[in-house]
Amino acid sequence: MKRNIKSLSRRDAIGKLSLGSGAVAFAPFLNSLRAAGNAALPQRFVFVVKSSGLGRQNLVPSGITTDLKGGIAYNEAEKNRDFTRTEIVTDSLATHELPECLTSLGPFKDQLAIVQGLSGKNYTGNHTAGYGTLGCFNSEKVPMAPTLDYLLGSQFSTGPYPMYAMAMNGSLLGQNTPPEDGYCYPNISSMGKSRPVPFQASPEKSFMDLFGTTILPEEEARKNLTVKSNLMDFLKQDAKRIEGQLNPDERERFQNYTNAFESLQMRERSKASYTGRIEKHAPEFTDLYTSGVETDRQQCQFNIATAALISGLTNVVTLRPDTLGTVYTGFGIKGTGLHAIGHGKEADNGWDAARTRREIDKHHIKLIAEMAGKLKATPEGDGTMLDNTLIVYTSCAGGSHHGGADDWPFVMLGGVRNKLKMGQYLQFPTYQQKGHRTIANLYMSIMNAAGTSYGDHFGQRDTVLKDFDVDGPLSEMLS
Repeated sequence: MKRNIKSLSRRDAIGKLSLGSGAVAFAPFLNSLRAAGNAALPQRFVFVVKSSGLGRQNLVPSGITTDLKGGIAYNEAEKNRDFTRTEIVTDSLATHELPECLTSLGPFKDQLAIVQGLSGKNYTGNHTAGYGTLGCFNSEKVPMAPTLDYLLGSQFSTGPYPMYAMAMNGSLLGQNTPPEDGYCYPNISSMGKSRPVPFQASPEKSFMDLFGTTILPEEEARKNLTVKSNLMDFLKQDAKRIEGQLNPDERERFQNYTNAFESLQMRERSKASYTGRIEKHAPEFTDLYTSGVETDRQQCQFNIATAALISGLTNVVTLRPDTLGTVYTGFGIKGTGLHAIGHGKEADNGWDAARTRREIDKHHIKLIAEMAGKLKATPEGDGTMLDNTLIVYTSCAGGSHHGGADDWPFVMLGGVRNKLKMGQYLQFPTYQQKGHRTIANLYMSIMNAAGTSYGDHFGQRDTVLKDFDVDGPLSEMLS
């Protein structure tokens, strides 16, 4: 059912437009960091980070021989695997049928890469690697440095948002906890030391934040911008008055707030210039955006992310589609949360744990395929937007619910101007075997393909691998 957006009052609309705005207001210094040779076409990145592990057995195409046995890894028993992989497995996807979980990506085989066998053991926590997932440092709850998504957003986003992040909010381990609205901190992305990136949990508020100008007449939109600009001017002046009463140490910390106000004002003015593109590409606002069903909210978040990329509001989006406390009511599950399923509990809709996890992965992949389809249908340069967009799907827990960080799966889709070798399956040797590589090597491959670098190593080194060659990007991934 389509929602009557025009029934929203101006006061309500302005209130919703301003919810949480200051939380992501940081100066867009990206232009000074842009690589000169990459200015012709945008580069975009989407990170989808699920909870509770990504089943590696379910990512192997038919006819490719690996040592990943069984239907799906979901419990601690897999810690005691008795195999050792000493050779790299590499094969083209062109002549192989994709596994069930990835069938919706069939139309994109030539732009698909499945990468397995990478480790991130020195970043992992108990149920999640937290910021280590995208930052490659051992910090589950407090960030130590910028994560990959924010680094790329700072360098390559040209719109009002260096990056935009959306998440499923709610209890980490609790059961029967409905999704919550508002901003949250799911311990995934960071701007720097002790500076987490806030994620918007409400699809409705994300819609209003990004595309809200489309529901206001032009005159109303101008008035709204004036009101917000005047408010920001007042806040800046008030902050400066407070700053004058602080000691030097406090003043330096408080300066961040002043900078945030200035950045917010710049962003709101910048968004006004995107009105036409927003009106053209914004998704239709329906009752789906106020749904409490988890699968509906995920659908909305992907719709919003796709529209934000196409309209140019940002070039980097990070999505956190679920937590361990998520109950997938959209699958007919009434109370069995993802944490219990991760420990092998049968869902109360009759599915065993393996099938439930497989259906969740299939659902996420389907949403990624829909995003890819829209990007591929949008011409850009001599190709499409998908040619200049990389979508990365992984988990904050590696390959299994606990202890999955020694074999961390990735599904990647799109391209980085043909700088990454897509259309292939890669599986690296087992942890501590010659030829083994880490997730940091993969991230350096992405940065290298994008035309930027981060030295010889990204994040913290694994001291167990001190005698192994784990510097630099993956040569197997670079064209």
